[in-house]
Amino acid sequence: MELDAVNVWMMVAAGLVLLMTPGVAFFYGGMTRITSAINMMMMVFSAMAVGGLVWVLFGYGLSSGDSIAGIVGNPLSELGLTGSVANDPASLISIGYGSTFAMIAIALIAGAVADRAKFSTWLVFSAAWVTLVYCPLAFMVWGDGLLSESGAIGSLFGPAIDFAGGTVVHINAGVSALVLVVVMGRRARFSTPHKPHNIPITVLGAALLWFGWFGFNGGAATTIEQGGLIWINTLAAPAAGMITWIMIERLRASRPSSIGSVSGAIAGLVAITPACANVDPYAAILIGIAAGAGAIFAVEAKNRLRYDDALDVVAVHLVAGIIGTVMIGFFAFPNEDGPAGLFYGGGLELLVAQVLACLVAIVFAGLVTLAISLVLRSTMGLRIDPREELEGIDTFEHAEQAYSFR
Repeated sequence: MELDAVNVWMMVAAGLVLLMTPGVAFFYGGMTRITSAINMMMMVFSAMAVGGLVWVLFGYGLSSGDSIAGIVGNPLSELGLTGSVANDPASLISIGYGSTFAMIAIALIAGAVADRAKFSTWLVFSAAWVTLVYCPLAFMVWGDGLLSESGAIGSLFGPAIDFAGGTVVHINAGVSALVLVVVMGRRARFSTPHKPHNIPITVLGAALLWFGWFGFNGGAATTIEQGGLIWINTLAAPAAGMITWIMIERLRASRPSSIGSVSGAIAGLVAITPACANVDPYAAILIGIAAGAGAIFAVEAKNRLRYDDALDVVAVHLVAGIIGTVMIGFFAFPNEDGPAGLFYGGGLELLVAQVLACLVAIVFAGLVTLAISLVLRSTMGLRIDPREELEGIDTFEHAEQAYSFR
């Protein structure tokens, strides 16, 4: 079988998405304290190993196998990828592409618990989370699960649109991060401002993420028309999110910050992820504006509520993911794959489906992550000793330092 253009593009897209996880490592690593950089980057990189292994062994079956109660696929249907897909190279390419989404979903959670998570427990949490949270939710949305056209919820209210992972990746990771933060508790010296130790590395990470996002959103494009629309929307939304964040900072008589600017861009990317193939470019700009504004206000809400989401995962992924998913219900243009949004004469059907998809993702991910976190807290322990945290997690967890000044 010869490679065709579609399969070649999916292989390239998978490589772009794989690059996003190192991008997350740089993005988060630069924002941590100097004594936590190694640990944060290890937490992110380990997601590639854990997510990849789980996906190949049974994760793909869980997310795409024969339905079990509309919640999860049968993991035995493609155990170890030795079933029907083993002799289908095109399927293996698609499966490999899907694995990169599982990897980055785990990696995104890491930023919320910077400076204090026990690394051994993190590895177990990662495996449990991708098995019990990510794969079932992927099945519900993208497989034959509850939210699909044939599912219990989708058949009643219509299927929700999530082209590239607004619910499956970003809302999922965001609400899971929030739950894990609450269960784990605040960092030592929480009231003391924790300044990023290397802002240029963070900006580099954001650049890699934006670059890789063209594969993240565009990998599943099936026509040149769809691919072109996705490319433009993946450019426009983060640009709008970045400018929005800068303008809000400026209007408040503060100087535009690089951390805020790249956070606004990432929020725009998150928000356009579910909508990238279903809205016009002007709508992508509006979605980016809403995401940038929503994220900055969510950061302020975090500070008032005093939960310790160290690197603003909730604001940038949960809040922006909800904004993008819900706005599809207003701005989706008519096509043969689903109803139009409210502003295109489609009525409330799609908007209701989008809101329900958000609620299902939040409730399911929140409850299962809570169960995983409580079990691990009572058995292995979630966090390191406070004294070790104050002196620096890198030394105690990895016997390494990010920088040597000798």
